[in-house]
Amino acid sequence: MEKPLVSVIMPAYNAEKFIEVAVNSIIAQTYSNWELFIIDDSSSDSTLYKAKNLAKLDSRIKIIQNISNLGAGISRNKAIKEAQGDFIAFLDADDQWKPKKLEIHLEVMLGQGYAVSFSSYLQIDENGNSRKEIIEALPILSYHKLLKSNYLGNLTGIYNAKKLGKIYAPELRKRQDWGLWLKALKKGGPAIGIQRCLAKYRVRKGSISGNKFEMIKYNFQVYHKVLDFSVFKSTCFMLIFLKEQFFVKSKQVKRI
Repeated sequence: MEKPLVSVIMPAYNAEKFIEVAVNSIIAQTYSNWELFIIDDSSSDSTLYKAKNLAKLDSRIKIIQNISNLGAGISRNKAIKEAQGDFIAFLDADDQWKPKKLEIHLEVMLGQGYAVSFSSYLQIDENGNSRKEIIEALPILSYHKLLKSNYLGNLTGIYNAKKLGKIYAPELRKRQDWGLWLKALKKGGPAIGIQRCLAKYRVRKGSISGNKFEMIKYNFQVYHKVLDFSVFKSTCFMLIFLKEQFFVKSKQVKRI
């Protein structure tokens, strides 16, 4: 029986320092039936050059080039449209996977019937050093819980496109990954959280995860523009979000 194909989606913008490490972490997977789409989002550095060189070495790697900078959400959607995989997974060009990432996810999803899965992940700094923090995945993540805060690290998420159809990101400049997973869980039911740490997330200066005002602004847009909540309902959910973010979600951080 042929193994399912996994389409890996990697938007890349000025990621020349990190893209080779990210791509090599996919090439090193113990599960080999994958295709990788690298979407260069009009980088001004050598990202595209490095991506093309990597593609020359592995026929599973495909390049999409944006003429202008469109943002991660639209870039991911362009690749999802082209993807042929039974499963769709995401890895940004500055993050990494551990070698058994795909193997473990597919074993769990195929064995237990979940349409969406995600895992715990380690936070690293810009130089690749551990920040001594693991973000632990919830064992089961419901749509209702995901509405309260984004508990699903995009670099760890995989969905079954054969079962759900293709799920696209909303066209927001930021937080569109959260919007995508909300759509996936609303359609496919709860996601299973794999407790093993299977990825490394690079925390970079100026990222939205470090900018609380930006996070609040774009989260409100998810409620109001993506989910079509009224201004009042969106404001109420933002209050729920803030409580969840600062008093509940912090319990998912494990110091090592």
